[in-house]
Amino acid sequence: MDHDRLVPLMRALALQAGDRIMEIYNGPDFEVRAKGDSSPVTAADEAADAVISAGLRAAFPDVPLITEEQAASHTLTASTFLIVDPLDGTKEFVQRRGDFTVNIAFVQDGVPTRGVVYAPAKDRLFYTLPDGTAVEETGPFGPEPGPLTALKVSSPDNAALMVVASKSHRDQATDDYINRYAVRDMTSAGSSLKFCLVATGEADLYPRLGRTMEWDTAAGDAVLRGAGGHVVRFDDHTPLAYGKPGWDNPFFIAHAPGVTLK
Repeated sequence: MDHDRLVPLMRALALQAGDRIMEIYNGPDFEVRAKGDSSPVTAADEAADAVISAGLRAAFPDVPLITEEQAASHTLTASTFLIVDPLDGTKEFVQRRGDFTVNIAFVQDGVPTRGVVYAPAKDRLFYTLPDGTAVEETGPFGPEPGPLTALKVSSPDNAALMVVASKSHRDQATDDYINRYAVRDMTSAGSSLKFCLVATGEADLYPRLGRTMEWDTAAGDAVLRGAGGHVVRFDDHTPLAYGKPGWDNPFFIAHAPGVTLK
């Protein structure tokens, strides 16, 4: 994979998709439909998917492409592929809470090595550079990258951890798990922004004890890895792998390396 070509393209496509999403978000009321799994979908999901898919297929026609909106038509037979969630956090979008993101990632041999996470309503843009390290770009966002801040996970104090958890999917099992730790404070965020908060050092730990799909996590996982963090399975603490049948993830924990996992 030509990362020098891939990374600028992922950034550009995420920004274009974000523009389409915000046009709909800031417009009059939009229709919300239910997909086959009862999850919501809007015209913004579909518009963003069209922009990103067209751009990636034109540039990398030989690389398999998996997107949430087209997953039903995909049969994955490779461990190296592009994977997209054009609008992660549709519930946050529908409720106009702003915590939604555009996610594009490249998975190589089951590992997300490059990715971009763009939160257009919050003007936050995170991505990996061609060398795999992670940065946050400061807007306004134009054709050329603006100022970049290198991302590095925290050096956590296990006696006073900062924890981030889901806004829309918080449950008792998650609270029970968090209670195993000495927690200084907690915050909540929607979509893949939670990975990015660990990547920036704004949080030390993000546990997810609920259903997610690979397109929900791959881009945030890549950004966090590029900042020195880890995403591991909840059950055995081995690295979360990609290219699984059906693209379902097990429960997982995203964390800074210094966190002593329970």
